[in-house]
Amino acid sequence: MTRYGWKLVVGAAALAAAGVTGAARADGIVVKMATLVPQGSVWHTTLLEMGQEWQKASGGRVTVRLYPGGVAGDDGDVVRKMRLGTLDASLLTAAGFGDIDRALYALEVPMMYSSYAELDHVLDKMTPMLAQIYAAKGFVVLAWADAGWVHFFAKSPVRTPDDLKGQKLFNWAGDPQSVEMWRAAGFNPVPLPSTEISTALQTGLVTALPTTVQAALLLQWYSHAPYMTDVDWAVLLGAVVITKAAWERIPADLRPALRAAAEDAGKKLREQTRAQAGPDLDAITRRGLKVVHVDEATAELWRKTAEATYPKVRGGYVPVEAFDAALRFRDEYRRSAGDKATR
Repeated sequence: MTRYGWKLVVGAAALAAAGVTGAARADGIVVKMATLVPQGSVWHTTLLEMGQEWQKASGGRVTVRLYPGGVAGDDGDVVRKMRLGTLDASLLTAAGFGDIDRALYALEVPMMYSSYAELDHVLDKMTPMLAQIYAAKGFVVLAWADAGWVHFFAKSPVRTPDDLKGQKLFNWAGDPQSVEMWRAAGFNPVPLPSTEISTALQTGLVTALPTTVQAALLLQWYSHAPYMTDVDWAVLLGAVVITKAAWERIPADLRPALRAAAEDAGKKLREQTRAQAGPDLDAITRRGLKVVHVDEATAELWRKTAEATYPKVRGGYVPVEAFDAALRFRDEYRRSAGDKATR
């Protein structure tokens, strides 16, 4: 989601960049790609296949070299290294994109979307606009992916927004504006690198965090935050992205096939994530996670809490043009869905 923790954590675990290790041919091109995700996860495997496809489609001229598990740092560190040219590519979460331009945050405004269908429609409509924005900043978006719905995980039950206000809430470090927004809404954000979440939960430095089920399971965060609030806060988005300089080093005749391989990987990641959400939740509940269910009245309270921030989010946190476009496309989808329902 946005760093406005309205910032989704997690990207760490649920999204990955992938590649193949090993040296390229002497006359080849090495694309250095970093990711927070641990080696061996299903996301890592899927995108590893993407890297293999790049090598195959290029006749061995393009090799992707992966730096997994956060060895290159948090998303913000990765973006800085991409700008410096020491890294070429990544699968960034929205947090990383926010360090380039906040336009993507329009798709992660808390509780603005009520289904994947709505979000997919808005993303499809906004893709040309987003691609242009990030290209102007020196980054080429090759494929979109997502890591599922973000929920709040906490050390004690969180049923209402007031319950969350009593928690020490993880917030991604490096975004003071996000911290200010949380505090203005009455919450208690604790800014830290995502690589320190496990330690912070164990020591009590933080007592709650927004993350996805898959991330909580993969990184075992649920063992220290065993209560999950059953409220769909936002979908954690990300994308395979490469610097314009690195992309232009690749011969033009090879780029369509490489982009197609990345798009296939993004599609597979979305499908895997959405299909696995139920089984992952079942697995985590069998291991002790307690789901805090909310009724419709309480869900409406969460919506109103989120919506009360929109005037400040628009223009203050999300660029006005992007916010307005996202809202327009969402409402367009809802009108269309309503029309179909009445036919």
